[in-house]
Amino acid sequence: MTQSTASDFDDQETSYYEAHRKVYPRDINGRFANLRKIAAWVLLGIFYGLPWLRWHGRQAILFDLPARQFHIFSLTLWPQDFIFLTWLLVIAALSLFFFTAVAGRLWCGYACPQTVWTEVFIWMERITEGDRSRRMKLDAAPWSGDKLARKGAKQFLWVAFSLLTGFTFVGFFTPIEELGGLALHAELGPWETFWIFFYGFATYGNAGFLREQVCRYMCPYARFQSAMFDRNTLIITYDAERGDPRGGRRRGENPRDAGLGDCTDCTLCVQVCPTGIDIRSGLQSDCIACAACIDACDSVMDRIGYARGLVRYTTQNSLDHGRSHILRPRVIVYFTLLASLCSGFALALARRAPVALDVLHDRNSLYRVLDSGEIENVYLLKIMNKDGTAHRFQVRLDPRHTANTTLQLDPSTPPFDVPDGTVFNAAVRVRRPAHADDRSITPLRFAIEAVDAPTLRADAEARFFAPRE
Repeated sequence: MTQSTASDFDDQETSYYEAHRKVYPRDINGRFANLRKIAAWVLLGIFYGLPWLRWHGRQAILFDLPARQFHIFSLTLWPQDFIFLTWLLVIAALSLFFFTAVAGRLWCGYACPQTVWTEVFIWMERITEGDRSRRMKLDAAPWSGDKLARKGAKQFLWVAFSLLTGFTFVGFFTPIEELGGLALHAELGPWETFWIFFYGFATYGNAGFLREQVCRYMCPYARFQSAMFDRNTLIITYDAERGDPRGGRRRGENPRDAGLGDCTDCTLCVQVCPTGIDIRSGLQSDCIACAACIDACDSVMDRIGYARGLVRYTTQNSLDHGRSHILRPRVIVYFTLLASLCSGFALALARRAPVALDVLHDRNSLYRVLDSGEIENVYLLKIMNKDGTAHRFQVRLDPRHTANTTLQLDPSTPPFDVPDGTVFNAAVRVRRPAHADDRSITPLRFAIEAVDAPTLRADAEARFFAPRE
């Protein structure tokens, strides 16, 4: 029996980790490529353009964290409106489930920020380094003046675009015109500087360096999407029954006479794939459903005179049985829940009170006895004007809660002018005679009403404290 040595095991050692191979996606034209470009332009236009829009003298979209206000055109959301943000996140998640169940990874292929920004970075790479074959040759070639110039131009565009992205993102939280002035005079604060460079670096790293690796290894959506798929979900697939066996053929030759299918094995569908997969191997988690392979295959079919659709959007049931069912239980459930949530959100937003009132009792003393013998309590009223217009508010005690008491609001309490989108602090006093009531704690309710708009009202409860008799 031969004794094994350590060197024998070293010789047999194999790696279970595949080294990363750079993907060089080939440019392709077609109907789905045009749709992706339109979607990218629209989404990028929204992202880079929204911070510059003005609305009634202020930035239309501004998430003002120091002031704890979210301005969305005429709507101003406060911390008390956090439920609406939660509601929106639930709607977004359910929308993803619904569209995935119906049309697969539609989000990934056309609207995901990773996809959109990667498209832009690849476009800048094409204009500086050339098409797919030239990029591959350039990377394999030794360093030269031409290679340094092309690589340098690409990096300059990437870095500039990444910094613009970081600047625009921060512009949603700091007024972008003010941010631009600070940047031009090199007076940015530490936090603005940090977040501009942080999001710029994230854009550069994800869209320029990592690219498809984000979709393959970092994005959780690719891992749990299969839970929302079924045999009637629309996916991109290769028709193996029609395409196999694969192989080259002469122009005009009937592939059936040569024992071949319609697939010419040109691998163009692999060359255009941004994640580098072969769609002919079946549905894979790396596929982002961008449909570049459909455009590529259709162009080949048109060139050799075959029918389109060898690679196409279809369902597994349609491939196997020639029919598919769009309306099915999970789709109906998703749609019903989504419609209910959207309707409820719109109704709640429409009925959202434009005015709110909070009452804080004076913390320094529960009560004080005046020279006249009256008992006085001091309150701080926080009047929140969520309306888009400044209003003058009159404060009073709600008679429904003070009818059986001798509580009276200080008659010298004036109306308060509250600008739009602000919280106004108003100090008010409430009094009662010393021996008019034997209760040490009396509930009461403050009410405010806009003088110029009586429908704008709000109220809040409080308690009146007095010494025990």
